[in-house]
Amino acid sequence: MAIIKKKIHPSYFDLVAKGRKKFEFRIADFDIKEGDMLVLEEWDPATKKHTGRSLIKKVGYIKKFTIEELEKEFGQQKELLERYGFYIIQLD
Repeated sequence: MAIIKKKIHPSYFDLVAKGRKKFEFRIADFDIKEGDMLVLEEWDPATKKHTGRSLIKKVGYIKKFTIEELEKEFGQQKELLERYGFYIIQLD
């Protein structure tokens, strides 16, 4: 089990703290696996400093996407992706 620290903006921090946001969307520039502990440290972009608040969450399911996978899956719909983006939806 690894402990991974990541910054999180105040609006997202509050949603996680209240239990309303139960997912993260991150650039996959670090190693993480199921069972790891994710420490979310609140970061104020205005001051460019940590606020001192943090949350620890256990990592559940992870799905890593590559550009190639997205192009293979949604290549025919590239214009729609560029126009609307995409969701990551957690089902409770």
